[in-house]
Amino acid sequence: MDRAILLLSVMCLGVSSQPNADNQRLFSIAVSRVQHLHLLSQRIFSEFESSLQMEEQRQLNKIFLQDFCNSDYIISPIDKHETQRSSVLNLLSISYRLVESWESASHSLSGGSAPRNQLLPRLSELKTGILLLIRANQDPSEIITDNSNFQFVPYENNYHNLDDDESLRKTYELLACFKKDMHKVETYLTVAKCRLSPEANCTL
Repeated sequence: MDRAILLLSVMCLGVSSQPNADNQRLFSIAVSRVQHLHLLSQRIFSEFESSLQMEEQRQLNKIFLQDFCNSDYIISPIDKHETQRSSVLNLLSISYRLVESWESASHSLSGGSAPRNQLLPRLSELKTGILLLIRANQDPSEIITDNSNFQFVPYENNYHNLDDDESLRKTYELLACFKKDMHKVETYLTVAKCRLSPEANCTL
């Protein structure tokens, strides 16, 4: 009898731990994908910067520091301490909105370099993965769909019919914002994943 009870307990433990294992696996995939996107964004931005004259780089960097990215309207943690205090679901929701805001804008990054053509499918895959994580970490009565609760202002398609200087500035800002947002998503997903491991140190 004791042996049967022990066997049943082990089986129940295995069943109860399966959802958490699946959650960890999904998080690992999502983190891996956003890390790749972040590296890709850094590469594309570096390639663009290397094509500029030193004075152009200086002026564009100065202008960008005074501007905001379109995604800045999305309320997100202002520093690492607030990030660490945010719930897993909040970090996932912010990440979802950031990725979604770039799906249309990625078309403006799709020309001229082979890696840029990889952005849209990779963004779509990442968005789908984050949505699965939201559903897995959310109360069933509050499960969202792709189109509900996530209203966002997409990046304007205003990169055509501009003079050379204006087009250069817009391209610089777009690439810099994309790099900045992918870094945010990588940070949020990494912290959220770490939360599922109580023994882990999630300090940024």
